[in-house]
Amino acid sequence: MVEALLFAAAEPLDRDSIAARLPEGADVGALIEDLQALYAERGVNLVRVANKWMFRTAEDLSFLMRREAKQQKKLSRAALETLAIIAYHQPVTRAEIEEIRGVSVSKGTVDVLMETGWVRLRGRRRVPGRPVTYGTTEEFLVHFGLENISDLPGLDELKASGMLEGHLPPGFEVPVPSDTGGDGDGEFDDDPLHEEYGEALDDHVAQSASSEGEDD
Repeated sequence: MVEALLFAAAEPLDRDSIAARLPEGADVGALIEDLQALYAERGVNLVRVANKWMFRTAEDLSFLMRREAKQQKKLSRAALETLAIIAYHQPVTRAEIEEIRGVSVSKGTVDVLMETGWVRLRGRRRVPGRPVTYGTTEEFLVHFGLENISDLPGLDELKASGMLEGHLPPGFEVPVPSDTGGDGDGEFDDDPLHEEYGEALDDHVAQSASSEGEDD
């Protein structure tokens, strides 16, 4: 039954969603472990992403799904830098993003990330002015194959991969990312019809429209 649910689902399922369709008292955890073991050596594996479960092509067979295609849209360097800042520092405001990057965030940079479904409005910072904060989404975790945001590489991993080279400034650190809480972060419903979310989205649009700086 669990196997059928996961195969038929259009998106990853969490334990509660699976349990809701099983007979009362079913041990969902044990059933998932059995399925994981069953599919461990097959062409399709049962994996956990964003604390949910889904079937995914085995990594060693990914070449079968690869095909050459023109990339229609590529994120700019500015967008990639902004995405990295949001992922590691969330919840983060536009002003904080600009402070970290050392350059103003131009109109549309955050909009592009929101359009891809990787960034969302998190809430309002509980400080004067109540600025909007940004964070990553479940789609971000699924796309990059992360179980949770804390699985992002740390300083040692980034050095080992060659992504951080040369002489780093004294005291340089990579923050430990978290998708929960945050200093003064006030979460709200991300439903576009939710009044508070709608007001925050208006603020985001207004800030984008008034941005005068240009990204690298």
